[in-house]
Amino acid sequence: MATFETQLFINNEFVDAKSGEFLSVYNPADGTLVSDKIHSAGEADVDAAVDAAQKAFKSSWGRMDPTDRAKAMLKFADLIREKSDELGLLETRAMGSAVAMQSGGYKQGADLFTYYAGLADKILGEAAYPTSTGRYKIIQKEPIGVCAGIGAWNVSAILFAWKAAPALAAGNTFIFKPSEKAPLGSLALGPLIKECFPPGTINIVNGGGKTGQLLASHMEIRQIGFTGSTATGRKIQEYAAKSNLKRVSLELGGKSPSVIFEDADLELAVARSRDGILANTGQICAMASRVFVQESIADNFIDLLKTSFETVSKSGAIGDPTDKNTQVGPLADKAQFDRVMEFFEVGKKDGELVTGGVQRGNVGLFVEPTIFKNTPGHSRIVREEVFGPVVTVQTFKTEEDAIKLANDTVFGLSACVYTNNINRALRVSREIEAGTVAINDWYFPAPDTPFGGVKQSGYGREGGLEGLNEYIQTKTIQIR
Repeated sequence: MATFETQLFINNEFVDAKSGEFLSVYNPADGTLVSDKIHSAGEADVDAAVDAAQKAFKSSWGRMDPTDRAKAMLKFADLIREKSDELGLLETRAMGSAVAMQSGGYKQGADLFTYYAGLADKILGEAAYPTSTGRYKIIQKEPIGVCAGIGAWNVSAILFAWKAAPALAAGNTFIFKPSEKAPLGSLALGPLIKECFPPGTINIVNGGGKTGQLLASHMEIRQIGFTGSTATGRKIQEYAAKSNLKRVSLELGGKSPSVIFEDADLELAVARSRDGILANTGQICAMASRVFVQESIADNFIDLLKTSFETVSKSGAIGDPTDKNTQVGPLADKAQFDRVMEFFEVGKKDGELVTGGVQRGNVGLFVEPTIFKNTPGHSRIVREEVFGPVVTVQTFKTEEDAIKLANDTVFGLSACVYTNNINRALRVSREIEAGTVAINDWYFPAPDTPFGGVKQSGYGREGGLEGLNEYIQTKTIQIR
């Protein structure tokens, strides 16, 4: 797309922000300015979006037959699939991720709308026969009302669909704030939304932290879902509590472990670890960035992973993110680049650099895929989320040691376990404190299963039937 939308999308129309404020977006592949005229929503703009959503909930979408809601969602899913390459390119221009990754994100976003469209007419309540007290009881499932979502910048399409699709299937209306770093793809959905849904059903408001605060604090928004950092998630929860006690679901940061036992298929473990670490330039919250390898195979694993990283680095797979053959693009922006470079220095100080640890080239925000070993557990690079193609490798002796190391974190979003012993796989998966676990693979969510974390990785689930329940409230009716 040579052109792109920069306004807010409210009530099925693109409109200027009443705030008069704008955001700037730069292309991290070469540092060029994409636009400095991205409209940023203020209080009056958020109020307008809420008013439009409230009207749609009361008069159109919220009153629509569930089968008709499903038809609209299926049409929307088909349109997203048709435009997935163009939409993915807009994400790439804004935040640098490889276009193949972002196009795939829109395809999965379409799959999420298809999945939840199939549930729209299957939201069932319960009925009970009269009891000895003579009361007939009905348990009814209802939509909540106006819901909102705030997305991170790494895979905007999936984060939008995780929140909007179940909300719409349940009969709610929706307001979405994409990340200020990557608003272009979300805004491009506007014409597709207009083709499928009544005005006000889905509204898109750009903005930074101020706009997110306005959504979380708004007295007429009944539920908000957030994906992003743990620090911001705490603020969202606080704003929600201080306003109208709106429901909150939080999908936050991670520092996921990957536990590799000596009986694992070593080539598989290396290949899947590499793919998981380098996907989206390491900017995935569920990435297994803490690798724990049993001592007897540790040296061999590290050598193989090092060779694998360096092969990718020399193969041309790192580079222009608009090239469909590129696997690894630049980091999302200068702030993220500076953060990763800072962690390189921490890793070099506290541990041993195996490969990488430097900027790649002189143009753009590229870094080399990086491995550190022998880094102590108290180091910041082991404790904090880096959000880049960086992994630390530590060793363990026994299964009990591995579980202890894996759980030694405030996060609990995801984990990987590599072993050919199914009993061990199930046993260790049970003991690891994480919302999702992958066996002999790296974890990537699917539309039909719930995704979310424990501990400081948040609460609530997105995807699957549990994702739908986040947008439904229960009412009990008694008849005498």
